[in-house]
Amino acid sequence: MSEFDDIRPYNDSEVPAVIARLIADPEFIDLLLSRKLPLLAKICPWLLRPLLRSKLSKAAQKINSVDDLQRYITVSLKSLVDKTTDGYSVSGLENLDSNKAYLFLSNHRDIALDPAMVNLALSDAGMETVRIAIGDNLLRKPFASDLMRVNRSFIVKRSISGRREKLEALKKLSRYIRHSVSADSISVWIAQREGRAKDGHDRTETALLKMLALSKDKPQSFAEATAELNMVPVAISYEYDPCDVDKGRELYAKGQGEEYVKQEFEDLDTIQKGFVGYKGRIHVAFGEPIADQYETADGLAEEIDRQVYTNYKLFPSNIVACQILGYTQDLELVKSQWPDQNWQDAELRFKDYLNRAPSLYRKIITEGYAAPVLNYLKVKQASKTSL
Repeated sequence: MSEFDDIRPYNDSEVPAVIARLIADPEFIDLLLSRKLPLLAKICPWLLRPLLRSKLSKAAQKINSVDDLQRYITVSLKSLVDKTTDGYSVSGLENLDSNKAYLFLSNHRDIALDPAMVNLALSDAGMETVRIAIGDNLLRKPFASDLMRVNRSFIVKRSISGRREKLEALKKLSRYIRHSVSADSISVWIAQREGRAKDGHDRTETALLKMLALSKDKPQSFAEATAELNMVPVAISYEYDPCDVDKGRELYAKGQGEEYVKQEFEDLDTIQKGFVGYKGRIHVAFGEPIADQYETADGLAEEIDRQVYTNYKLFPSNIVACQILGYTQDLELVKSQWPDQNWQDAELRFKDYLNRAPSLYRKIITEGYAAPVLNYLKVKQASKTSL
């Protein structure tokens, strides 16, 4: 029995049994039906269940390994991207060596789409896809755990409450990530923080970086231990966020001093919105591997943030949001990235999009779109000052 059996993704030999278990799970089947055919699922679920099981069983005949499943998912993801975006682009692949494994530290805007877009970028470049860190708060149902772990996800145990138990879980997680990169030579995706950046400000949690160093050899310094993981910051940019109203609602409630309580299937609904909702253009930017020059978590976090801020693709929606909020300083610097853009048209388009949201949340949503521009300009100003 492996030390990591309770958190690791499933192996090739386990894939057929896991898929069969998913197809047989009535709760999983009913969930799929409720999202795909909500009205018919209420009227005649007894008729639809066997039809869906038959369709899934037919597809499963071609899936006998993790790679088979990844190829199947990639085809579906490309089709989804074609339908729900105005384009998808990638930069920074030249920074990567296809013979190396990396720890990709990514900004976090969408629960499932973020790592999916990283995987799509790597797959298109002929590189191996990543193992994905996912919190156990999303895996409350057994079928959810099966679904994620069969798709190269490993579990981050956030629900543990005891201090000693939590520390042991963090140590194991740290050892697993290091084992994946160093021993298995398989890259890992992990968000730079726990939870999505709902306010648009991407910030790396130093606690996360300290966790990664828990598995270091005793003689190693923090810098040596983290450099060994081949960390690469990743900035994922969405021109429009299908979940921006939901984020605005949560931030508004918290701003009013109210406790925000998630509904039972809210995370699953959010994942669905992220995949099927309109996103405009998407850009995935891979940064430069981080060397062993950062002796503290604060210093390392600052470098990760710097790369995320400078590599984030600032779309017209972000720039117009700044204009609406009255920010004008250095805005021409970012506007120059879009020399052919008609800014009057861009403003009309963003305002039309914004007006579909409840009025109570519009300012919060606008601030979320403006945040990446402000962080970019802050880094640029700091670099000028340091010269």
